[in-house]
Amino acid sequence: MSNDKCIKNSFMDSSLFEKKFSLERMLEIALDLSAEKDFDMLMQKILIEAMDICHCDAGTVYVLEDDHLNFHTVYTRSLGIPAAEQSRNANLPPVPLGRKNVCACAALDNKKINIADVYESKEYDFSGAQKYDAITHYRTGSMLVIPMDDEKDEIIGVLQLINSLDKDGNIIPFDPAYEQIVSALASLAAVSLNNHQLAQEVTDTLHSFVEVMVDAIDARSSYNANHTRSMVKYASKFLDWLKENRDDWTFTDEARDAYLMSIWLHDIGKLVVPLEVLDKPDRLGVFRKEIKNRVDIACLMEKVDFLEHPDRINECMDKIDKIKNAHDVIEKANIAGYLSDERIEELKSFADIMCKNADGEEIPLLNEKEVEAITVRKGTLTDSERKVVQSHVVYTKRMLDKMHFKGIYKDVPFWSGSHHEFLNGMGYPNKLTADDLPNESRLLTIIDVYDALTAEDRPYKPPMPSEKAFEILTSMRDDGQIDGALLSDFIESGAWIKDQE
Repeated sequence: MSNDKCIKNSFMDSSLFEKKFSLERMLEIALDLSAEKDFDMLMQKILIEAMDICHCDAGTVYVLEDDHLNFHTVYTRSLGIPAAEQSRNANLPPVPLGRKNVCACAALDNKKINIADVYESKEYDFSGAQKYDAITHYRTGSMLVIPMDDEKDEIIGVLQLINSLDKDGNIIPFDPAYEQIVSALASLAAVSLNNHQLAQEVTDTLHSFVEVMVDAIDARSSYNANHTRSMVKYASKFLDWLKENRDDWTFTDEARDAYLMSIWLHDIGKLVVPLEVLDKPDRLGVFRKEIKNRVDIACLMEKVDFLEHPDRINECMDKIDKIKNAHDVIEKANIAGYLSDERIEELKSFADIMCKNADGEEIPLLNEKEVEAITVRKGTLTDSERKVVQSHVVYTKRMLDKMHFKGIYKDVPFWSGSHHEFLNGMGYPNKLTADDLPNESRLLTIIDVYDALTAEDRPYKPPMPSEKAFEILTSMRDDGQIDGALLSDFIESGAWIKDQE
């Protein structure tokens, strides 16, 4: 079937010609468009309304970007394919801002262009239109092109209509009487496009800020940045699973973006945590070198002592052996996964071993802070150091609150700042309970704990197998700390499976 016959058949029984585009009709259109929140759907509605007004077969909304016009919304009625699908599948090259395309001319000159037949027009070079006809297997006849300018009179796009039709489906020129009405629609499209671009710029700025913050954390503590990125991957896959498997809790694209942002930012408070605590790889941390220097000096001083007093050689050698043996025990305990009561008592006794410093003064082998550090039963942090690390949640909430998140992002500070809270009120920093914690916070906690247990790049512990991590999470569920239903969903989703597995 020829292109002309397709066009005619698509309009034979159309009721479009019965519409009266009065002021009341335009107000109805404006109200309908103002209620549309989906930007792509809004552009589609504007295009179709313009096509209805002019009784035409095809149209395009172009968006100006740098030195070219991008196809944003395209629709050809005679194809018999829904407008949304046509726009989604339109794989057309951008239109350069030159004189070979009438839409580009309209943008360059900020001028309405109404052509009766593009193949007979001598005023413009329509080689571009003919090229696109060849690509799309279409025959462009009449054309109305309206530039879209914003409140600053800057061109931000073009509305192009093709092939106005009479009641019998024959291609006719566009009635000049419709130009003002279509221009009004083009203005609505321009305002919407401009608002959309401004909103996108704000969103892009926000995402750029997030990237900067994560890079800053990465620069201080590489393992913590990996932790955040891993959590985002787990959460993304889990939200995909929710979309496919659950009806009672799903995320819109905007809500998804806000939630993932809360994960990206959940550890931002660690920027103010001292690095020697945040990245402490063993129990002693900065104390280890001090103790080693103390041991070396003490042993050297004992050697000097017996060289000066040969009769004390046995006593001095026994002291050297005692100090070195104690240091060996300290070194092993420093990186041990767990310390027994017996080992802790032995380590405490080393504070009673007196040794000489470079000035010949008697000092304990271990001071009070070093004893506190080396006798941590499990992990690397003392109670005071753990409180310093835990304070990052307070700083996270405080820092994000100062950003004044609004709209879909308004809950980001709370979600980010509550990922260490437990349902039974035993978490921190605010001892919140189940009544205070929405699903978003509960899920973030589960993912945070899971990755902390299974992370492969922690300097102070080996990674835990997934099975063992889920045993611990199940125990936390039984203790009333985390949400059991969400934990089951997370396990079932397989979102925790690493890509290489």
